[in-house]
Amino acid sequence: MKNRRVLAVMAGLFWLLSPAAAPAQTPAEKTHGIELEKQVLIVHRGYTEAAKQCIECHSKNTPGIVENWKNGKMGHATVSCYDCHVVEKDSPMASQCEGLKGTDIYTSPMISSQTCSKCHPREAEQFLKSGHARLAGVPVLESDGMQSLMYLNEGAGFLGVEKGSPVNNASRAAGCQACHGGQVELGKDNKPVNATWPGGVGTRYPDGSIGNCTVCHTRHQFSVAEARKPEACASCHLGPDHPNIEIYNESKHGQIYLAHGDKWNFEAAPDTWEPGDYHSPTCAVCHMSGIGDVTTTHNVNERLKWDLMHKRSELRKNERGDGEKGDRLMRQVCKNCHSSLHTNYQRELLDSAVALYNTYWDKAVAMKKELKEKNLLGKDPWKDGFQELMYYLWHHTGRRARQGTAMNGPDYSHWHGFFQVFQVYKDMEAIYKKRLETGKIEDLSTVMSTGPI
Repeated sequence: MKNRRVLAVMAGLFWLLSPAAAPAQTPAEKTHGIELEKQVLIVHRGYTEAAKQCIECHSKNTPGIVENWKNGKMGHATVSCYDCHVVEKDSPMASQCEGLKGTDIYTSPMISSQTCSKCHPREAEQFLKSGHARLAGVPVLESDGMQSLMYLNEGAGFLGVEKGSPVNNASRAAGCQACHGGQVELGKDNKPVNATWPGGVGTRYPDGSIGNCTVCHTRHQFSVAEARKPEACASCHLGPDHPNIEIYNESKHGQIYLAHGDKWNFEAAPDTWEPGDYHSPTCAVCHMSGIGDVTTTHNVNERLKWDLMHKRSELRKNERGDGEKGDRLMRQVCKNCHSSLHTNYQRELLDSAVALYNTYWDKAVAMKKELKEKNLLGKDPWKDGFQELMYYLWHHTGRRARQGTAMNGPDYSHWHGFFQVFQVYKDMEAIYKKRLETGKIEDLSTVMSTGPI
């Protein structure tokens, strides 16, 4: 373990100190049984005149940005504003701020994973395979149901608010897009318009690139410690539909973090951050960080077995991961702190909870199919009690039951989860039987609130 730490630290220092270095290889040297190639580091320090001008101008106009940058890893490695924000003149995102008018330098305020990949190619490649990239933007951009929800309903289109107007876009921009991301639209000056930027982790840019790394590594300090803490994930993974931070805080993992986390070491290099630096896992430890024999990844799907987000839980496959492999990797994570007896129990309990939820869902689907065949479903699902409840069975109570079990949050698995799952199902069943008996859809929805919370 120590040898892996030493090698990882040395590799990290090499890339950090010499982004433009030309290493000269010399014969291998044997140290403590490990063959190491000697490296000669040629470090080019300092900034170009253009880069200096960016820093000097922004230190006056946006001093907070510059302060964050100079106290972070980018500033220490002499990676400047120029390196990330300058684009080719023919880029669809190319524009010029006042300080660049009349020059041949073009910049963009929009930074995607493609820019980050210039220095972090492996991390960007992993990220683009994850649910945080293209898949994250699917609900906002590719779902007909979400289009109706965002604009016709939440955006008050049904009240006469003009589709596409700032008022109509407000709910999408402030809510859905802020977590999921959307498609950035540009005005004549190649700057974002129509409240389409900034956006969440799956933001899609006019140059075809995807992904906003700064959702987790917030600009402009890009702190690894910040990204490793549960609070980084809590911006999006919370609330009635996926209360992951609430579940974590209720779990024993979260209780230990809340009691002692301020004393832990969150600054270790990737693949060297191990138990001892912390005494309980954070979200990053289980889903992303290197631990034991498992290496660091930015593909958050990689260690997952079940899809716990969608209407029916299935083993992950294809773009959503490899469920069998994910189960093996997560078990490897667990064994760093738990016995195989404990780990096996928890993993088998999750399998049982998934099967229980799927039983409820399959029965609900069968009821809905029969109602549809008999023309006993309302055209507007948000005014039809059966369909409203079916949404909450999946999107709220069902998710909480499954995710509460996965993360050891008993109150979310039970009271916010399966207790409400059976209540919602029984109400659906009563509506189903009444419609079959009368051959009619009730005049008013029996669901008069936002549903189970």
